[in-house]
Amino acid sequence: MLITPTIYFVAVGSAEGKSELNAFDNALLRAGIGDLNLVKVTSVIPIGAKRVERSEIEIPRGALVPTAFGSICGHRPGETIAAAVGVGVNDDGAGVIMEYSGRCTRRQAEARVARFVEEAFAARRERLAEVVIAGTQHRVRKMGCAVAAVVLWYL
Repeated sequence: MLITPTIYFVAVGSAEGKSELNAFDNALLRAGIGDLNLVKVTSVIPIGAKRVERSEIEIPRGALVPTAFGSICGHRPGETIAAAVGVGVNDDGAGVIMEYSGRCTRRQAEARVARFVEEAFAARRERLAEVVIAGTQHRVRKMGCAVAAVVLWYL
């Protein structure tokens, strides 16, 4: 049986690289999660999980880490790419994570995930008690990447 995460944090980053994979890796490093093995999960915050800052916790290098994330790479010089995540939490502390990435600005990506969070709570007929939105954008020079993630972990 897997244990349920008890904390989460938001991480965003963007960077250039010589290849798409290196741009993605560099964006993860900028976000502070480049030395973790991200296990992509669907987007649910467990009941009672608390939001923390990345700097408050230590996760061992190479750990398998449940993460909901969106990313985009671009190779057209001058193009703007963005990624954003939104976390909505109800009164019980349970919630949803929404992620988006696209050829747009950070503000546009953040507005989109905000709408996604609202729609998810309406579908669940739950009251939205708290929302956290974070995003990043990147103007491509040669090969760029933008990443936004919600990392789930254990205390």
